[in-house]
Amino acid sequence: MIDKKKAAAVSKLMLLLSTVIWGSTFFILKNTLDEIPPCLLLCVRFLISALLFSLIFFKKRKLLTLKYLKAGAVTGLFLGASYIFQTVGLKYTTPGISAFLTTVYCVLVPFMCWAVKKKAPDKYNISAAVLCFLGIGLISAGGGSVGFSFMGEGLTLLCGVFFAAQMVAIDVWGDGLDIILYTIIQFYTAFLVCLAGFLLFEDMPRKISSSSYLSLLYISVFATALAFLFMNFGIKYASATTTALISSLESVFGEIFSLLFYPDEVMSLKIALGFAMIFTGIILNETKLSFLKRNRG
Repeated sequence: MIDKKKAAAVSKLMLLLSTVIWGSTFFILKNTLDEIPPCLLLCVRFLISALLFSLIFFKKRKLLTLKYLKAGAVTGLFLGASYIFQTVGLKYTTPGISAFLTTVYCVLVPFMCWAVKKKAPDKYNISAAVLCFLGIGLISAGGGSVGFSFMGEGLTLLCGVFFAAQMVAIDVWGDGLDIILYTIIQFYTAFLVCLAGFLLFEDMPRKISSSSYLSLLYISVFATALAFLFMNFGIKYASATTTALISSLESVFGEIFSLLFYPDEVMSLKIALGFAMIFTGIILNETKLSFLKRNRG
């Protein structure tokens, strides 16, 4: 029997680690997209992750039922669509702006849960989501002005919508399913979605450098297989709303890595204020100010 309190604490740590990994991918992807088209990159990313999990967790195949196939297919469709929009959008915007706009899901998830599960977000969820959203905006705008184009910022916003839908789908169907097998089916489905995009709209690159191959390996093994396993475990034991808010730290780590490795990113007072607002939002969501109530009592 799993101790739910311990599982929730471990899941939040896993979510934090996944955001660190994902935050490191924005500048890596930005450079890799100069050589590899978006859907092809995602095909490789999801196929390697799916095959890796299939080999390691080979015995999980015995659990496969129609319920797994249905839930994994729908969730994987959202996953594939979200990454196509994000990766294509990243070609036309900066890593910092991409990180900011992707995390619009932290605002959308509580309201999608409300629509699907008929459970309204409380005032702390709403306030925390707004704080996180504003904080991410400050971080994104801190290094310069934020422009808007459909191919860059517009597609990245759509990514946030589909990523929110994926989180809610896991929250709805993940309980009672083996999270490993569920994740494997999502990866195979996302691979098929991206393969269709590649066959319809892209061509094979003429040459791929060794650095791009290394980037693909890192993105596939760590930023996909490992990070999504952490995220799915987190949603199962922490809730979609909590997962969305912790995952919004991806933009913080994305900005940190961009400041270190992307020459156009600079630190400013706005970025520092953004960090403070996001951490305040997460504390508000996680504690609901219970420590103040205890002090008053």
